[in-house]
Amino acid sequence: MTDMEMASMNIETACVHGAQSFEPVTGAISVPIYQTAPFRHPELGESTGFDYSRSENPTRRALEQTIALIEHGKYGLAFASGMGAISSLIKIFPPFDGGERGKKTHFIVSEDLYGGTYRLFGVYYAQYGYEFSWVDTSEFSRIEAAMRPETVALFIETPSNPMMKVTDIQKCAELIHRKGGRLIVDNTFLTPYFQNPLDLGADFVVHSGSKYLAGHNDTLSGFIVHSSREDADPLLKAQRSEGAALSPFDSWLTLRGIKTLPARMERHQTNGKIVAEWLRTHPAVEKVFYTGFDDHSQRDLSQKQARGHNGMVSFYVKDACTIPSILKNVKLVLFAESLGGVESLITYPLVQTHDAIPEEMRLSAGVNEKLLRLSVGIENPDDIIADLGNALR
Repeated sequence: MTDMEMASMNIETACVHGAQSFEPVTGAISVPIYQTAPFRHPELGESTGFDYSRSENPTRRALEQTIALIEHGKYGLAFASGMGAISSLIKIFPPFDGGERGKKTHFIVSEDLYGGTYRLFGVYYAQYGYEFSWVDTSEFSRIEAAMRPETVALFIETPSNPMMKVTDIQKCAELIHRKGGRLIVDNTFLTPYFQNPLDLGADFVVHSGSKYLAGHNDTLSGFIVHSSREDADPLLKAQRSEGAALSPFDSWLTLRGIKTLPARMERHQTNGKIVAEWLRTHPAVEKVFYTGFDDHSQRDLSQKQARGHNGMVSFYVKDACTIPSILKNVKLVLFAESLGGVESLITYPLVQTHDAIPEEMRLSAGVNEKLLRLSVGIENPDDIIADLGNALR
């Protein structure tokens, strides 16, 4: 199949067949797991294109080509985790060396985002000549106000984690490009099935593949997807040099998960809407956050830049004292971190996913002691509701 034919495939077909529909030597329908560290060279000066799995591996290559295909990019890189992917991406933005004392390479970042990303930026990279401004990027005027001459990139999550705020990708791309910077979009929540940020002007898309892409709560992976020839070699060198490349087995697991991504995302979306609507009616619930509500404040923007929603629902309970009982009494819905798997999970962001974020910033974003985040799985929604109803009594 030619590159043009592959690019014209519908995403359902692209997810099933990937960039490599079968292994050409044996005809294997499932991409083999090349579980090896070194590869044999035919002779001095000749190579099969592979030498060491940290640098290149056929299973990982098939996955990288597949994620690039479905995310409408030219290059895909697979990492051992989403954090490994983001860390390597930061490397292409060198610390400011303009000679002005105290001036640092500046990023504008969504304030409502995964706590691990905050920890990576605000705790670790802040030590090495980088500065981060945390902004409610769903309010475009706040992004404009935060821009500086030394701003090199805008990093956004949309929808955001966990408050489900939506940021205008196209407007962000236009703004940062006028200033000579780049736009990075974390597309973990919607996946390429529902949203393609590169088509809207983003320069880089990152994913925690551990979530919806792999989809079974059984592996870790992370991705960078882009179309920049200029950045391809630096990113490849960062991946190879830091040693955070995804293993062959985890590459295979993620490839297998992507095959069912369209079917799973449709079910997550359906179940998410049903559960979110039910939560709105429960007397113990104060407020529900779900981008699929018809009265969501950013519904029009969601419909403009995305083709659907997901199974992510956050909600405030009326009484924070009920939180321990809820988390103890759920049975079908599992009290665990992470999201996007076939099993429904419930998380308490205050002490789990967002514990690294300073209190003032957490509260500003809306992450308080009353907030629970629900990743609605693909079980029968009646069973999910029955379990939540028992725990919320």
